[in-house]
Amino acid sequence: MKILPFKIPKTSQESFRLQEDREIHFYDNLHQHPEIQLTLILNSEGKVIVGDFIGAFKPGDIFLIGPNLPHVFRNDQKYYDNPQEGQAHSLTVFFEWKSFGDTFLSMPELSHLSDFSKQSERGLFIQEPIKSRIAQLMKCMFRKTGMDRLIVLLKLLNILSAHKNMEPLASSGVYNEFDELDGRKLADIYRFTMNEFHRKISLDEVADLAHMTTNSFCRYFKKRTRKSYVDFLTEIRIGHARKLLQQNDLSISQISIEVGFNNLSNFNRKFRSVCSITPTEFKKLHENKKDILVHA
Repeated sequence: MKILPFKIPKTSQESFRLQEDREIHFYDNLHQHPEIQLTLILNSEGKVIVGDFIGAFKPGDIFLIGPNLPHVFRNDQKYYDNPQEGQAHSLTVFFEWKSFGDTFLSMPELSHLSDFSKQSERGLFIQEPIKSRIAQLMKCMFRKTGMDRLIVLLKLLNILSAHKNMEPLASSGVYNEFDELDGRKLADIYRFTMNEFHRKISLDEVADLAHMTTNSFCRYFKKRTRKSYVDFLTEIRIGHARKLLQQNDLSISQISIEVGFNNLSNFNRKFRSVCSITPTEFKKLHENKKDILVHA
């Protein structure tokens, strides 16, 4: 068994699946499935985990998740605490290469798709200059049926495969060497961390949650996620700090406390190690981008 394996439902009349989700918050258990997943976020914000990648998502973002990559979209806490804040809304396409036929990717005219299929196994974050076009095609696909829908999917894949500058999300390697117990345990740890990152968290506390000794937990977490729990917690905190720095209503010292750092110099050092720039530089960079947009 794998991490909370999902079976994507398809009828006998379709070779790939379209799914629109409108929920108070997205499904928040770590899971995987053999289908490739292309998701457009239409509304809500939060954190996304794909393999060993940790990042943020917001409206307009598009993620491609490779087959059997453990992943979860976890909305910010406000979507749990105050449901009327707004719905989590996304469009998703699920497909498998084998649905197109055994020889599809070996056709000489589709050599670029064959290369893309390998690149996408680790997941991709879709950015401009193609993001707007991909979003448009995904929305179009939901208005089509039958062969017209398939034609739009092929157009979409052609655009994705022709774009050469996309960085994989997860590091290379096998991510399906988990049993169901591992999946549930990691999901509990992820959920706890995303809820509690704003305060001091000890390794003993998380180890107790996993029903393990501290040393055993540290080895367990590192083996299955390829990073230490401390590094994982830091990335969650810095990811939230990046979001707060773009809102311009809190000072950097306030933000450091808000995301769980009780020492400003430590926050600055950790932020620079993750983002390669300081919080002050990040804030100024974002403000400059906003000024350009205002005066454009």
